[in-house]
Amino acid sequence: MLVNIHAAKTHLSRLVERAAGGEEVIIAKAGRPKARLVPYVAEARARQPGRWAGQVSMAADFDETPEWLLDAFEDE
Repeated sequence: MLVNIHAAKTHLSRLVERAAGGEEVIIAKAGRPKARLVPYVAEARARQPGRWAGQVSMAADFDETPEWLLDAFEDE
């Protein structure tokens, strides 16, 4: 959707709602695009290494495949 700057000032709240709904609104001056109004997307929080330290445990044999499973994949 292309809107001139005067109409954008007049109908800003409507245009913001349309952009929030996923529509891209281009604001133009004298027919030339100057700005783009798009939905706001919150930035993901920065990862914190070690955040789960001491809260997760793993069995000592976690990487051992059970014999019954190996037998299921062997050709007879």
